[in-house]
Amino acid sequence: MTKSFCFSTETAGTLPVPFQLIHDDCTTAMRTMPSETAVRVFADPPYFLSNGGTSCSGGKRVKVDKGDWDKPLTPAEIHSFNMKWISECYRLLKVTGSIFVSASFHNLFDVGQCLNEAGFITRNIITWQKTNPPPNLGCRCFKHSTEFIIWAVKHKSKHFFNYDLMKELNGGTQMTDVWTGSLTPKSEKLLGHHPTQKPLYLLERIIQAASQPGDLVLDPFCGSGTTGVATVRHGRRFIGIELGEEYVELSQKRINKELGLPDEQNIAMSDQNPME
Repeated sequence: MTKSFCFSTETAGTLPVPFQLIHDDCTTAMRTMPSETAVRVFADPPYFLSNGGTSCSGGKRVKVDKGDWDKPLTPAEIHSFNMKWISECYRLLKVTGSIFVSASFHNLFDVGQCLNEAGFITRNIITWQKTNPPPNLGCRCFKHSTEFIIWAVKHKSKHFFNYDLMKELNGGTQMTDVWTGSLTPKSEKLLGHHPTQKPLYLLERIIQAASQPGDLVLDPFCGSGTTGVATVRHGRRFIGIELGEEYVELSQKRINKELGLPDEQNIAMSDQNPME
């Protein structure tokens, strides 16, 4: 089932920026990787919300079923699933590394518990406040306008955080744990889209906050490749794992475009391993 692509190019200066896309189950793929090689992980795992309900998109009522990968499981099954991939992320991260996990209120508490059980230390729970959230069609509760990003580290005093850059990007004052911005714009979906696609500005900030040029970034739920686009844009190395083959291909197209490569260019395995 595994399908890998790898490409190496040059960005500003002489910094090599390879990326690798892997078509496989994330836990299976991560188990083949050497320990303590990644500096940062961004993960947008299933929220398990595809239960036949409806939501609003583009002013229309639409089904929220995103795919079999998002079908509801029992609490015990969800906890087991999260523990497996989070434990592998802990093994793969260097002592200076950290993990950012996207969550809604539906899975926030279980993901947080699994991070604690795996040995991570939570530094922040970032609130992503959406400026253009869809309306609540049920009218039985407040409109949902936020998601969360849990930032956790392996070592409380040794993890890397680009504090000065974050302060600079925030106009010279300390950046808070509330990030405000729009949903993913149509311009980022021109080559195709994933039903849970995150906007590029979120991933660019995360990449810059917790990694340095040349560092290896891992995304175990690659989706449409937004993490990969942000990673190569800022001179980091990238490994993305994705179960859906159509999304592996979409990620390849988007990263190709970011690197200025032809849309249909085939990417052959190179001798350069992103994990080295």
